[in-house]
Amino acid sequence: MRLELTKRADYAIRAVVALAAAPVDRLSVRRIAADRDIPVGFLPQVMADLLAASIVEGLAGRTGGYRLARTADSITVLQVIEAVEGDSRRTTCVLRGGACQVDGICDAHRLFAATQEVMLSELGGATIASLRRDG
Repeated sequence: MRLELTKRADYAIRAVVALAAAPVDRLSVRRIAADRDIPVGFLPQVMADLLAASIVEGLAGRTGGYRLARTADSITVLQVIEAVEGDSRRTTCVLRGGACQVDGICDAHRLFAATQEVMLSELGGATIASLRRDG
């Protein structure tokens, strides 16, 4: 079984960690992209999602850039992922391939629902500050 983030979520986490570790007040998209090996052409889209979710603040202009809107210990990994991906909960049935039917849940529902809750709980409990300490 593969459990992978999308590139968009991967880049969002990298960008937020870069801002948390920044020795200066603001970082430009070019600086974040260079420091974290993110395609500079794709990063503005990710930053726009993070801005809309109030995870980062942006300032336009020559001396502008981005910074965290809140402290790194108040931003969870799940918040960052959901800012760029939307709700992380699985909505399709593992066995039926669609929404769980009106006639009841499938035989695998409880197992996958419980597994999903554990994963979301772990991501929701991990802060950007904890990633910096771990990495």
